[in-house]
Amino acid sequence: MHELSNHLQVGWQAFNQGIALLKDCEPDSIQVELYELAFSYAELLACEQLLRFLDSKSSNSASYRYKFLLARSYLAQTLTNLKTRLCLLQDHQGDSPPIEFGAATTQFALRATAPSAQVELANELMQHQGRLPNSELKEEVESMRDTVRKFTDDVVVPQAEDIHRNDWMIPADIIAGVRELGCFALSVPERYGGMKPDQGENTEGMVVITEELSRGSLGAAGSLITRPEIMVRALLEGGTETQRQRWLPMIASGEQLCAVSVTEPDTGSDVAAVKLQATRCDDGWLLNGEKTWCTFAGKAELILVLARTDSQVVPPHRGLSLFVVEKPASDEHHFNLTTANGGTLTARAIPTLGYRGMHSFTLFFDNFLVPNSNLVGEESGMNRGFYYTMRGFSGGRLQTAARATGLMQAAYDSAFQYAQDRHVFGKPVASFQLSQAKFARMATYIVAVKQFSYHVAALMDQEAGQLEASLVKLIACKYAESVAREALQIHGGMGYAEETNVSRYFVDAKVLSIFEGAEETLALRVVGKALLDLAKQS
Repeated sequence: MHELSNHLQVGWQAFNQGIALLKDCEPDSIQVELYELAFSYAELLACEQLLRFLDSKSSNSASYRYKFLLARSYLAQTLTNLKTRLCLLQDHQGDSPPIEFGAATTQFALRATAPSAQVELANELMQHQGRLPNSELKEEVESMRDTVRKFTDDVVVPQAEDIHRNDWMIPADIIAGVRELGCFALSVPERYGGMKPDQGENTEGMVVITEELSRGSLGAAGSLITRPEIMVRALLEGGTETQRQRWLPMIASGEQLCAVSVTEPDTGSDVAAVKLQATRCDDGWLLNGEKTWCTFAGKAELILVLARTDSQVVPPHRGLSLFVVEKPASDEHHFNLTTANGGTLTARAIPTLGYRGMHSFTLFFDNFLVPNSNLVGEESGMNRGFYYTMRGFSGGRLQTAARATGLMQAAYDSAFQYAQDRHVFGKPVASFQLSQAKFARMATYIVAVKQFSYHVAALMDQEAGQLEASLVKLIACKYAESVAREALQIHGGMGYAEETNVSRYFVDAKVLSIFEGAEETLALRVVGKALLDLAKQS
């Protein structure tokens, strides 16, 4: 443990040296460097949590060796990645010598990433039948996990493939089950009928439940509680008490399902550039313009819409406001609404590779009337929509990391079982060294993201962790693509067949690094900015 901590400290020192070289640079001139170093920042923080996980029990415990090998492997890979990324800084070093780790840490990274070390970890995995170490969370949180896991196995998993292949809307029994389990109430305070303490948070429970639902299906279960999380946080941040009393109890009970509409065709992750126009009129506000990638807009009865109420203000993010659009639920791939003034909302679902079940819509607003009472915060919320949205997204990004974890777990479990059963050249696929190295890497990714996610959840319970939520999303989503890819590869030809679950995991994984803040936007505009701020303070 002490040795690993020392090597991690060396990694942090090298990382900080590298960031210091960039402190006087124009951010857009060092996008490549910032993008890569953002991942190292996230990985180093994940290493810290793995070492804390390792230290959470006595070194004499039965699980210590298992956790030690996972932590050693992930730390070594993190240092190897960092060393490669630091080479990108050579243009900024001038006559200074290259940033080095020193002999001891360099040798550690080489030894711990060697094939023999990977096989050692894989052998430990095999002894545990592929099961990863227990998370060691509070008893009540693990109890929640067990309950949701049973629901996922009994109700979600049997329907997941049909929902994906046929592009169905989520079946009523899945939504009803999530409602009965109280999952929609997780982010709603008790005083509004929810499960979140009035004084405090329940973020860890939200993460665990999202993991388990996503293990069954990303599109048909894992994302059901993300939109309520975003909308609830926005209402708690900026809504009036009347608005909270009006909508939060209905969200908590699952009687009213939610969607969030921020993205536009020309803006992507650039939230500040939103153009959908909201114009004041006698009866409220008229919405005009187009939105896209509004997931669950059909089934939702409440859509949280970000619109521009001031076109002149500088900077432009100060001219945005949030509105709640109320509508009837629809299971169709398209719907049309007409308001009392003759305005319309026309919507159509976007065909997608994966992430099916919730359907993502393009929305066209034409003089669509929204009453004054549906402006979040009413007059005091005018032009505050950007800030309310960002408050909501912090929880959404952590949830996305949890969704990625659930998908990784499903892909890993599927591949591990298949590799035990499938024989080639007279031996199980799992017995080959290369397969074992793949499983070792997959396992370290899952455990690292889990521990990092639980740490971020604890931070958010203390009303902190906004940057860390972006960081854990950054690596979780990238790892999910890697794990799903390797799981498919282990299945061989069957992995490419639509009859296997692993092909669904593969196409579903791709969306994770795009929504709730695209990978590039998070790395450059959120994490990159924070890194440069840190460098200037050093």
